[in-house]
Amino acid sequence: MNASNETTSPPRRALQGVRVLDMTNVLAGPFATLHLALLGAEVIKIENPTDGDLARKLGNVPKLNQQLMGTSFLAQNSNKQSLTLNLKSPEGREIFQKLVATADVLVENFRPDVMGRLGLSYPALAEINPRLVYCAISGFGQTGPDALKPAYDQIIQGLSGVMAINGDARLNPLRAGFPVCDTVGGLNAAFAVLAALYHRERTGEGQFIDVALLDSIMPLLGWVAANLLIGQQHPVPMGNDNFTAAPSGTFATQDGYINIAANKQEQWEAVANLLGVPELKTDPRFQERDNRKKNRQELTPLLEAKLKEKPTAHWVELLNQHDVPSGAILGLEAALNQPQVRHRQTLQKISVEGIGELRLFGLVAKLEKTPGGIDAPPPRLSAHTAEILGELGYSPEEIQRLKTARTI
Repeated sequence: MNASNETTSPPRRALQGVRVLDMTNVLAGPFATLHLALLGAEVIKIENPTDGDLARKLGNVPKLNQQLMGTSFLAQNSNKQSLTLNLKSPEGREIFQKLVATADVLVENFRPDVMGRLGLSYPALAEINPRLVYCAISGFGQTGPDALKPAYDQIIQGLSGVMAINGDARLNPLRAGFPVCDTVGGLNAAFAVLAALYHRERTGEGQFIDVALLDSIMPLLGWVAANLLIGQQHPVPMGNDNFTAAPSGTFATQDGYINIAANKQEQWEAVANLLGVPELKTDPRFQERDNRKKNRQELTPLLEAKLKEKPTAHWVELLNQHDVPSGAILGLEAALNQPQVRHRQTLQKISVEGIGELRLFGLVAKLEKTPGGIDAPPPRLSAHTAEILGELGYSPEEIQRLKTARTI
C-alpha cells in the first residue's frame, strides 16, 4: 500500500479502558477527575437530576449559568459523560451499584458521613467490587476533630498558614488569587488514584484513599516550614521579594515592573555588571548572599535607579542573554496568549454545541507514548444518561419510567 494512503490509529491513552465514577462537585474533585479524563479514562459524572454540579451555576456569564453550563463548570469537565441519578431513591442506588460493579475508580468529595448514610460507603461498595479504587476528597479528611466541618478553599488557605505568609507588612493576611488549595487537593487525589491503580495492577486489590485539602496544601509550604521546623525561623511576609536570595523579586523599570531571580552569586555579579553598578559587588553590604538578604531594602533602590532608565523588555532580553532569570509581569490575557503557551498548546480549542468554540486547558504533561488531551466538550446535564443505562440493560421504556419517577 502506498504510504500516503495508509491510515494511522490514534495513539493509545494512558488510562484507556479505565472507568471512573465521578461523584464530585465544584472544584477539587472535578479537577482530579478532569486529569483522569484527559489521560483517557472514561469518566462518568454522576449528578443530581435537578441541577447537577453546583459549578454549572457558577461563573461570570449569567446566560451560561442559566443553561447550567457556567464557566466554572466548563473549565474542568471536558471529556466527561453526564448521568443524572437520585441516590436517595432505592432504584437510584440500585443503578449506582450496577455501575460500581463495572467501575475501576470512584471519586467523591462529600463530607465524610454522606456516603455511609446512603448505604454506599467504601466497605459496602468493596463487597460489590473488591477491585474498586475509592477516593474520598474532603476539607479535613475522614477522621480527626475537624473531619465533619464544612470547608471551602479560603477556609483551608487560612488554616494552613498560606494566608499568613502572603502579602507584606501593609497587606497581610492575604489569600492567593485563585483557589490553590482546591486545585492542589485535586492534583493530589489524581496522583493517589494513579498510585492505587498501579498497586492494583500488581496485586488485584482495590483500596480506599483519604485525601484532605488541608493535608494537600501544607507540603507546598516545604521550604518555609523547614525554616521554622528546623531553623526556628518564623516566616515574615515579604510581598514580592524572594526570601531565599537577593536581588530576587519584583523591581520597578521605566515602564512597569520586572521579575529578577539572581539566586546564584554569579547571577548577582552579572546583574551588577549589566546595570552598570559593578562597585556593588564588593560593597560589604551586598558582597555575600546572606548580607544581601539582610540589606535588601538598601540594595533594591540602588538597582531600581538603573532599571528605571530603560523599559522592561530591554532588561528582560539583556538579563536572560546573560543567564540571569528574568521576566515581565503579565496580565492574565497576555499570559494566556504568550507565544510559549501557544507553542506548548496549553490551551486547546473545543466546540460546545449552543455555546461555540472555547479554549480550555488540556493535559499539560507531554507524554510521548500516551499523549492526552481534550477529545470531547464538557457535557450538558444528563446528556449520557440514556446511553449509559442502555449499556446496563435498561430498555427505553424503563428509562422513561425512571425519568418520570425522577430517579434520573
